Order: sequence, then C-alpha cells, then structure tokens
Amino acid sequence: QVQLVESGGGLVQPGGSLRLSCAASVNHEIIIAMSWVRQAPGKQRELVATIGSGTVADYADSAKGRFTISMDHAKKTIYLQMNGLKPEDTAVYLCYAKYRIYSDPGYTHDEWGQGTQVTVAS
Repeated sequence: QVQLVESGGGLVQPGGSLRLSCAASVNHEIIIAMSWVRQAPGKQRELVATIGSGTVADYADSAKGRFTISMDHAKKTIYLQMNGLKPEDTAVYLCYAKYRIYSDPGYTHDEWGQGTQVTVAS
C-alpha cells in the first residue's frame, strides 16, 4: 500500500508563497498520477492540480498562473509551489495518489495523505 506524507503548510500573508511536498512510500506499486486536493471549511473538496507519470500537469482555474505542480520521479515526491496566495486559498491541502500494484495491474487504487493546513491571512 502506498503511504503519503505531506509537509510545507503554514501561515502566510496574502501575496506570499508556500511550497508543499508530498512523499510517496512505495514497495510493489506503480504511481499513475498524483494530485493536490484542498478542503476548506464548509466547502466541497477541490482538485487543485494533477500530474501524471510524465510531466503533463493540469490545474483548477483557481490555481492557473499561480500554482505549479511538479514531480521528482526518483524521490516519488510531488511539490506544489503556490505563489500569490489569497485568503480564499486557505484550506487543508491533501495529497492523493492513484496507483497500480505490480502483481495485480488490472486494478487501480487510491490513497490519501493526512493533509497539511495552509492559512492565508494578514
């Protein structure tokens, strides 16, 4: 089973930057894609950014132009560089991975991290 550990959240002023990290521990799994999803109080979860096994990335409209997702394939780690942060970006940011198991490649599996809090306030 893949395990995900996020880090990098915190308190930042509007206009500031943060970089989130999510490290995946894998043994007999193949990562297909990883994503950042955020959950703000009273709101539905929002898919912020996704990156596949290559370098192609996709972003929510709210993140385009401000956030950049990247992946270090060797470290099985994704990053979310967030610039120009706004108060509405305040949320718990969760890492998500879709993966296959080598011995059972016909199925995909999902795993979620515990989340890291990002608070944007002056």
